[in-house]
Amino acid sequence: MAATPEQPATTTPRRKAGRHRGEGQWAVGHHTPLNGNEQFKKDDDGLNVRTRIETIYSKRGFDSIDPNDLRGRMRWWGLYTQRKPGIDGGKTAVLEPEELDDKYFMLRVRIDGGRLTTQQLRVIGEISQEFARGTADLTDRQNVQYHWIRIEDVPEIWRRLEEVGLSTTEACGDTPRVILGSPVAGIAENEIIDGSPAIDEIQRRFIGNPDFSNLPRKFKSAVSGSPQLDVAHEINDIAFVGVNHPEHGPGFDLWVGGGLSTNPKLGVRLGAWVPLDEVADVYGGVIGIFRDYGYRRLRTRARLKFLVADWGAEKFRQVLEDDYLQRKLVDGPAPEQPAQTWRDHLGVHRQKDGRFYVGFAARVGRVDGTTLTKIAEVAEAHGSGRVRTTAEQKMIVLDVAEEQVESLVAGLEALDLRVTPSPFRRGTMACTGIEFCKLAIVETKARGASLIDELERRIPEFDQPITININGCPNACARIQVADIGLKGQLMLDENGEQVEGYQVHLGGALGLEAGFGRKVRGLKVTSAELPDYVERVLGKFQEEREDGERFATWAARASAESLS
Repeated sequence: MAATPEQPATTTPRRKAGRHRGEGQWAVGHHTPLNGNEQFKKDDDGLNVRTRIETIYSKRGFDSIDPNDLRGRMRWWGLYTQRKPGIDGGKTAVLEPEELDDKYFMLRVRIDGGRLTTQQLRVIGEISQEFARGTADLTDRQNVQYHWIRIEDVPEIWRRLEEVGLSTTEACGDTPRVILGSPVAGIAENEIIDGSPAIDEIQRRFIGNPDFSNLPRKFKSAVSGSPQLDVAHEINDIAFVGVNHPEHGPGFDLWVGGGLSTNPKLGVRLGAWVPLDEVADVYGGVIGIFRDYGYRRLRTRARLKFLVADWGAEKFRQVLEDDYLQRKLVDGPAPEQPAQTWRDHLGVHRQKDGRFYVGFAARVGRVDGTTLTKIAEVAEAHGSGRVRTTAEQKMIVLDVAEEQVESLVAGLEALDLRVTPSPFRRGTMACTGIEFCKLAIVETKARGASLIDELERRIPEFDQPITININGCPNACARIQVADIGLKGQLMLDENGEQVEGYQVHLGGALGLEAGFGRKVRGLKVTSAELPDYVERVLGKFQEEREDGERFATWAARASAESLS
C-alpha cells in the first residue's frame, strides 16, 4: 500500500521534533522568530524607532529608552551604546548589557562611496566639536564615527547632517550597510569603469526601504571600477569588481559571500559579468536571497557567507538567475591582479582631467572635529570642493591644480596628515577598542598610534609594504586575518604571572595580490608592552631572510616558527 500523509510506509518511529524548524529561513516557511533579535524585528521595524527618538527619547532622556530599542532598533539609525568608562577587558563577557552600557552613544555617519563635499566635511567636523567631545574616527568602511553622543542631541545632529545630504540611515543593524566605492571613482586615469551611478541607484532603491530592513544580519557591499581593487571586495557580502569583457566592454565581476569575524571566509566569484546599468538589479537579487534564505536561527551563522558556503557558487548563481532576476547573466572574466601593492591611493596622482588628487594618512584613522574642519578649509583653499574617505582609514583631496599641489601638501602636513607616510603609519589599522566598544577586551587606537611612533624611531630605514591590523576582540573589524601582522586582542599572563592586555598574532594574511588568511603559530602571543619589540624582531627576520621582491605574506608562509616568534 502506498504511503499517505496519515499512513507512513514503514513502522520506523519518527524522529522527535527538535526545538527549532530548520535555520529560520523565510523562503521555506520558517517565519517564527527563533531568538530575541528576530523577535524584536518582527515586533517593529527598526526604521520606525526614529519617530520614538525624536518625539519621546530625546525629550525624556536615556532612562526612557525601551531596551529593545536601546540595544536593537536604534542601530538602524547608526546608534550604539558605548562602553561605560573604567570597565576592564576581563568584564566584557561577564557583565550584563545594562552594566556595560554608558548613557552615551557611538553614532555612525554613512558615507556611501566615500564621497563628501567640503561643505559636508565641515558640518561633520562642527557636529563633532559641538556634540561629540571632538571625536570623529575614520573607519575602514569609509564612514565617520562619533562618540559621547547624548540622545537629547540626536534630532539636531540628524537635521544638520540631512541639510547637507548626509544621513545615518541603516549605518548599523541587520540592514544594507554603507556601500563601499572607489575613492577615486570618475577621476582616476587608469579606471576601468566608474561605479558611482550604480551606488546612487542602490541607495535610491534599497537604503531605508522596509522591504530590506529586516535581514538575517548585516549586509556589506562594495562597487569599484578601479584596477587597484581598492574596496576589499574579497570580504564583502556582495562586491562588484571592475573588469573588461572581451566582447561587451567595461563592466563588473560579481563576488558574493565574503566576511571575517570568528569564522572568516573569502568571497567567491559567480563567474558573471554585470553591466553598469544592471548592478542595482543584481544587488537586489542577492540581498533578496539573503533576506529570504539567510539563516536566522543562530546569530553566529546569520551572514550570507554561510549560505554561500553551503550552496556553492553554482547553485547560488542559479537561484539568483532563475528566481530573482528571471534571466541568465553573462559569463565574464576575473579581475586582473593589481599592479600596485598598496591600494589606498596615498600620495600625489594625476587625474584623467589633468588635475591631481592627494591622499593622506592620519594615525590609525583617528582624527577629530577640528582637524576635519581644517581639512575642509585646506581643500577649498586649493581649488577642490570634493574629498573622499577610503576603505583603509585614509582620506583624499580631489581636483587640485598642479600649481597648488605643493601648498596643499604643506597644509596637510602641518595638520600631522602625511601624504608620504612611513610604511608603519600607512599600513597600521585599528578598530575602536576598549575605549568605547562594549565587545572589546583591550586598547587599540592608542596602542596602534604609539606602535607607529616606536617603529618609525627604531627602524626608520624599513621601506617595504606592511600591514599591521589591531583588533580589540575576535570580531575582526580591523581585518586581522588578512593583514601581514594581525593582532587579536585578549588577556594573558605576563612573565610575572599577572593578567595583562595582549594579542594573539596572525601572520601573512593578504588581500588583492594573493588573498588568504594569516597563519597562527602555536602559542604565539605578545603582551601590549612587548608589542614594539616583537614587531621590530619579526620585521628584522623578514629583512634578513626575504628573497628579492618577496612580500611579507609570502615570506611568512614559508618562514620557520622560530623566525616568526
